[in-house]
Amino acid sequence: MFEQLDSLIVRYEELLELLSDPEVISDTDRLRKLTIEQSDLHPKVEKIRRYKDVLQGIEDTKEMLHDSSLDSEMEELAKMELSELKDEQETLEEEIKIMMLPEDPNDGKNIIMEIRGAAGGDEAQLFAGDLLNMYTRYAERQNWKVEILEASTNDVGGYKEVTLMITGDKVYSKLKFENGAHRVQRVPVTESQGRVHTSTATVVVMPEADDVEIEIDPQDIKIDVYRAGGAGGQHVNVTDSAVRMTHLPTGIIVAMQDERSQLKNREKAMKVLKARVYDHYQSIEQEKTDSARKLAVGTGDRSERIRTYNFPQSRVSDHRIGLTIQKLDTVLSGELEEIIDALILFEQTEALEELNRGHGA
Repeated sequence: MFEQLDSLIVRYEELLELLSDPEVISDTDRLRKLTIEQSDLHPKVEKIRRYKDVLQGIEDTKEMLHDSSLDSEMEELAKMELSELKDEQETLEEEIKIMMLPEDPNDGKNIIMEIRGAAGGDEAQLFAGDLLNMYTRYAERQNWKVEILEASTNDVGGYKEVTLMITGDKVYSKLKFENGAHRVQRVPVTESQGRVHTSTATVVVMPEADDVEIEIDPQDIKIDVYRAGGAGGQHVNVTDSAVRMTHLPTGIIVAMQDERSQLKNREKAMKVLKARVYDHYQSIEQEKTDSARKLAVGTGDRSERIRTYNFPQSRVSDHRIGLTIQKLDTVLSGELEEIIDALILFEQTEALEELNRGHGA
């Protein structure tokens, strides 16, 4: 472990040198990658350096206590300091263990999110709109950018389906846990009897796929173009600007018609298609590796009910970790930090226990 910690410090110092190299500075792509790596390593290196200082402090204090010329008052102070340093050592060791856990290679990526109204008709589609608003507000709090790629609305202002792209710092690392079925319990606006109904909307979170990670053969894509249409004949294009792409090996279909330009619709459709195909193959690999035991809370079955939003009791419950909070309004306004932090902590704890079991075997 110490060799690994030392190697991180060496790499960090190498990065600082590279980032001041004129050759690197002139290479925009390389500079961006090295800057991200340096930024990721910085908090780790700070913690490792503090840990080394604590270990040195423990050794120095022990040596002081062996000094026969030490008076009783100084001895008492040294013992107190030694106790505090040992407590900090234990805390830092646990934090460093978590810090050194293998990271999900997708954690630093942007995402493509799809939200669909599921069981419950208009009410489910209205709830899909609530979820869209919740994630948009959360993204704003994180200083992320949200772009709606495609949206299909209903007559009451809800969403049958909406596809959005969220870009920013480590978006996937926080929103990967949102995969699954979200359940709402409330009295629908259209319900005259005032009865509580249960409806669901599904959320799919896919990491944006880089070209180096997935290469789609153009021969494997069937592209159809057609005229975009709107509700009641509104906003109908007179040119073939809408695009439908079919990935023949998987049967995955993406249709895009929000832009008036066919080129822009093609670009958006290709982004979504790459993400879906990448996610498809990644899910197959995940099933192979996790067939015995699902470790991460973010990789469960998408039909699984992961969270309930109960309006009568102003309650939000995440069923995977047994978390219930009485803050429905604040959660729906985008204050998701408490839930997401708890999910991250749960995943880290599970991974740490798995690591300890492996070492104990």
